Amino acid sequence: MKKILYVDMDNVLVDFNSAISHLSEQEKSIYDGRLDDVPGIFALMEPVAGAIEAYATLTDRFDTYILSTAPWKNPSAWTDKLLWAQKHLGAYAYKRLILTHHKNLNAGDFLIDDRIKHGVDRFVGEHIHFGSPKYPHWESVLAYLLSKEK
Repeated sequence: MKKILYVDMDNVLVDFNSAISHLSEQEKSIYDGRLDDVPGIFALMEPVAGAIEAYATLTDRFDTYILSTAPWKNPSAWTDKLLWAQKHLGAYAYKRLILTHHKNLNAGDFLIDDRIKHGVDRFVGEHIHFGSPKYPHWESVLAYLLSKEK
């Protein structure tokens, strides 16, 4: 039986900052300090370097799901995250997107996330802290997880 792996979207699969250059100065001003509330911003984001290839590799070895949070005050984010997964991950993400503000309600073996918010600190399983000194990029995460797959 494959181990269960959850992968966060924002700043793990998706490069949030890649969308900022697509915003107008007016949008940046109106949403200063809360850019994740800009309608449509999640549709503008590019993948994190190595994320797509790593995700595809991991889906062959783990029971893999996307576990992400969408801003409560930005309804388009919920749709945009689904469309992003369909566009960039295709069949690898088919019916494997879970949007929640309580990640700890999903039990599994591993969770790759860049933060400890939204229940990550209470996740039952191992939190792989993406972007940390131990796991600074996808190469380091992939090497670690491939050593743990069985």
